[in-house]
Amino acid sequence: MADPVLTESEQAYAAAFDAMHAARARSTITSRLYARAMGDAQPAELDASSSADWPLLGTMIGALRMNQGDRLVDLGCGTGGVGLWLARAFGVCVTGIDVSGEAVQLATDSVHDFSLSQERAAFKVGSRAATGLPDEYAHGLICVDALGSGRDRSGTLREVRRVLKPGGRAVVTSNRSRVAPSLAPWARQAEEAGLLLEAEQERPHEPGMWRRLFELWIEYEDELRQELGHEQAEGMLAEAEARTPFLAQRLAAVVTLRRPSA
Repeated sequence: MADPVLTESEQAYAAAFDAMHAARARSTITSRLYARAMGDAQPAELDASSSADWPLLGTMIGALRMNQGDRLVDLGCGTGGVGLWLARAFGVCVTGIDVSGEAVQLATDSVHDFSLSQERAAFKVGSRAATGLPDEYAHGLICVDALGSGRDRSGTLREVRRVLKPGGRAVVTSNRSRVAPSLAPWARQAEEAGLLLEAEQERPHEPGMWRRLFELWIEYEDELRQELGHEQAEGMLAEAEARTPFLAQRLAAVVTLRRPSA
């Protein structure tokens, strides 16, 4: 597999996420707050840093329809937990792609925690629109809370089609405003990328999880500053302040796309 070259903006993005993952790896406070926000919907094995919960894992199992020995791509894999969990459940191989080298290393270090061998799980640095993977590489693909928007979204979906084998499926999480959507409907986005829309299912509980999490970040500001450092805490508090007002109009969904068969 070729090593993709990150653009200048992607390098800046990677540096920010490297710092985030390094700080969170040194402390358990972030995972503790995610666990409180998710309640019993949180899969305990997953390093909580996204909206991945038991309902989402169940939807992915049913939608991907993978067979033992197939290959799965986890796009924007972060620390790798969702892809590793699915690889073990399906008996498949997983390749994770993330812009953050720190995340890639943490994911690599987690492989044995899921009773997988290095031959069945590999993690590499790459971007959503330039993974460095061969054409028609994977039978399935997932992307949790990392799809991007606008022109970034279009490039990512074209890359999804390229790396999927004919007939392969992608399951991605997405969100939009109920009152002022900024992107075309999913059927049109899929068509423009050469994909078929198989399903779009709302996740009605997801905005509430984010609201609880953001409230916890604000409540535990002092602990976040102490354990993660002021820069990371400031970023989390700014995110909570910026995103909370829009949660009432947030429509979260899990979307299943398929590359047409040859």
